[in-house]
Order: sequence, then structure tokens, then C-alpha cells
Amino acid sequence: MPVEVTWWGHATCTIEDSGVRVLTDPLFVRRFAHLRRRRGEVPPPQAALAEVVLVSHLHSDHLHLPSLSRLAPGTRLIVPSGAVAAVPGLRALRRRRELLITEVRAGDEVRVGEVRVRAVPALHDGRRLPVGPRKVPALGYVVEGEARTYFAGDTGLYDEMAEAVGAVDVALLPVGGWGPYLGHGHLDPSRAAEALTLLEPRSAVPVHYGTYWPIGLDGVRPHEFHGPGDEFVRQAGIRAPEVAVHLLSHGERVRPEARR
Repeated sequence: MPVEVTWWGHATCTIEDSGVRVLTDPLFVRRFAHLRRRRGEVPPPQAALAEVVLVSHLHSDHLHLPSLSRLAPGTRLIVPSGAVAAVPGLRALRRRRELLITEVRAGDEVRVGEVRVRAVPALHDGRRLPVGPRKVPALGYVVEGEARTYFAGDTGLYDEMAEAVGAVDVALLPVGGWGPYLGHGHLDPSRAAEALTLLEPRSAVPVHYGTYWPIGLDGVRPHEFHGPGDEFVRQAGIRAPEVAVHLLSHGERVRPEARR
């Protein structure tokens, strides 16, 4: 069965490959902290069903404890090395929900059913802000079954990206954020299109944009909320026209082309 990707909003995706459901950075709330969901419905309960859940880094819009509490007991959770020590709530979840937590570093591999999950580096400050330890890395992941799907998490471009990630068929790339300005360690539409020239996937899906926005800032640089997906399509068409870009609506599913 070909790989299927569902984008639920922000960095939350379901990757279905070889009979295994992989969920990324689950965020299942309408509002948290100073952010509210401005587009797309909160994902339905079935979005939390997965054999394995990948957490890219410790920022609360990627490692969100209330959302992780919706996972079924016994779900495998893969997190960056040091996450359990840095986020005490993970220990409580492991105890209450019987989550099977595996900590990984870049280069580690975890087998889940018929797929293999490989952790890869990300250029991003992955600590639990504002006072979390810096030693917890941010990661991306490559899910390999019938296809090789790269979930970048949050990252900037780095020189060794193509070598570290390896050959992939589908790239889930962040193209925006949740506020008017992107800091260091992020991809905007132009840099995400440049990443396509390095990775040379067959298909790409833009994520991490057009979902959450700070309360009270609706009128501040609204193009940074609405525009990144379309701009990524435009930039990819210029820089990597051979890549099929799938611009999804919230909750929409696609079957990207798999390996060549």
C-alpha cells in the first residue's frame, strides 16, 4: 500500500506506511498559552491513534503534554535524548498512560512493525523554554517502509542536511511558524524550497504554518500566517520543479509518489 500523509495542522501529521500509523508532534487543542487555532478544526479523536508517535523537540507546540495524554495506553513515544529528565510530565504520562518512551539521538534507529524510524539532526534550539537545558537536541525523523518519508520537525538549513537525512521520497517541511517573525533555526518558504534542491525528494508537503497565531496579533503581518504554503509552492516551482508539492488543507490526506 502506498504511503499516505494526513496534515492535521501545525507540525501534526499522520504517516501511514506498511500498515503502521506514525503520528508527529501531536497538538490537539484550540488554544494554549498565548496561541489560538485560527484555521482548521481541532483534530478528531482518531487522529491520536498511532502505533508510534514522534516528538521532534521540547518546545510546547511540539511536545504538548495534554495532547500526549490522549494517546492510547501502550503507544510507543520516541523523543530526543534527555527529554524525560527535562520534562517531568513525561514521567507522569509514562506511568499513568503506560506509554513506551524511547529516547534517541541522531543516527539511532527504532523498528516499529514493518517500518524503521531513524533520527536525524535538526538545526534548532530544542530545549524546553524558557529555562530548559540546552543539552536536549532537536531532531527530525525518516520513516522508512514502502517509502522514505522525512519529517523535519523544526530546522534551519545546514550544510550536512542531504548527507544526514539521506535519500527520501517524501519531505514534510516546515515553511512558517506561529508568529509574525521567524527566528534562527527555522525554514521559511524560500529556505524550504532550497532544502528541496538538497534533498531531491519526489514529493513534498508544507507544514508548520497557517494554524496557530498569537492572541491579539491578527492584524500584524497577516501574510506570515496566510501566505507561506502558497509561497512555498511558488518557490518550489522555480527551484525544484521536478518535485510534486502537495498543498493540503487541515485534515486532508494525500498519497504522494513513493520511491523511484
